[in-house]
Amino acid sequence: MNRSTFAGRTNMRKALPFLLVFLSIGVFVLTYNFVTMIGHYQQGGLIKWLSSENTNQLVIDPLVEMPEYVKKPKNERLPFHVALTATDALYSKWQCRIMYYWYKRVKDLPDSNMGSFTRILHSGSPDSLMDEIPTFVVDPLPEGVDRGYIVLNRPWAFVQWLEKSTIEEEYILMAEPDHIFLKPLPNLVYGEYPAAFPFFYIKPSENEKILRKFFPEEMGPVTNIDPIGNSPVIIKRDLLKKIAPTWMNISLRMKNDPETDTTFGWVLEMYGYAVASALHGVQHILRKDLMLQPPWDMETRDKFILHYTYGCDYNLKGEMTYGKVGEWRFDKRTYIHRPPPQNLSLPPRGVPESVVTLIKMINEATSSLPNWETAAEVNSSKKNSSQKL
Repeated sequence: MNRSTFAGRTNMRKALPFLLVFLSIGVFVLTYNFVTMIGHYQQGGLIKWLSSENTNQLVIDPLVEMPEYVKKPKNERLPFHVALTATDALYSKWQCRIMYYWYKRVKDLPDSNMGSFTRILHSGSPDSLMDEIPTFVVDPLPEGVDRGYIVLNRPWAFVQWLEKSTIEEEYILMAEPDHIFLKPLPNLVYGEYPAAFPFFYIKPSENEKILRKFFPEEMGPVTNIDPIGNSPVIIKRDLLKKIAPTWMNISLRMKNDPETDTTFGWVLEMYGYAVASALHGVQHILRKDLMLQPPWDMETRDKFILHYTYGCDYNLKGEMTYGKVGEWRFDKRTYIHRPPPQNLSLPPRGVPESVVTLIKMINEATSSLPNWETAAEVNSSKKNSSQKL
């Protein structure tokens, strides 16, 4: 090693302490500035904890205030009124009895925000369930207006109920007779954003040509129309009161337009609500956990409502035979003229848990409700075949 190399290394060792001190000061300054920035944003309310049941993450946004739904305390008590529309047909009655039974079973359990209950009866006169289920009677549409599509009475029923009744809760859950509550339902609304279940068959982007008849271009892209129906939806009462007349008028216009009527068929009224809410600038939080639909959804875990609109057909090996009557089956349409019997047979081994749960819950309700076989028959209309299937 020559003398110059040795001298260079000696100088480096002497400089090293000064370099470490300089780096330490630099790190301290950077850390101090970062912490100061954090404190500044916290004081300005621009850092929020975005929380859900499964995630917690820190969100820093110095430009845009966090939306109202993030600000809402997780355990805030916001009761909602449960409302469904129904007819006096026996087919509707037995479903309403089961639905109301399970509402009462879960209403007062922990984590529930479920308030009072109303069956909005749009047959125009009282029926045999008035003493069993809280009911508000409204008028049906004038004869012939629904053109055999009885579901058009739903928005008209809500318009009347919202105008004429006193509803204590600030929020409303729009439900249907063939809904069963699996567990207590919290209020899933966040601020001005209603909560809704997204349906895979409501496809605004694939029906733009038709929807432009009712949702003009100046309202924005058709993707502003949510892929939903009116149920299940949890929404502010005053907001629904604004939307409901538009929902009714849009649905009637759609029914009177041959192209729209043919294209949308039995989901026409669902598109009516989706378009009406978009016309009012309302967007919904889409909650897939709000509902499941057997047999396609196979598990009830982490879901709130079971919707039994589809038939369930299986062979004795537990294999689905959809489109073909199974050796074991449950389809609510089998019971248009009579309620399902008590103690329905359980499905074969291997059938999805959701279907097994459905039958068990129906059996519990029918075995617990008085006069199951006959109570719904009194004053029932024979116009059952026009009920929404």
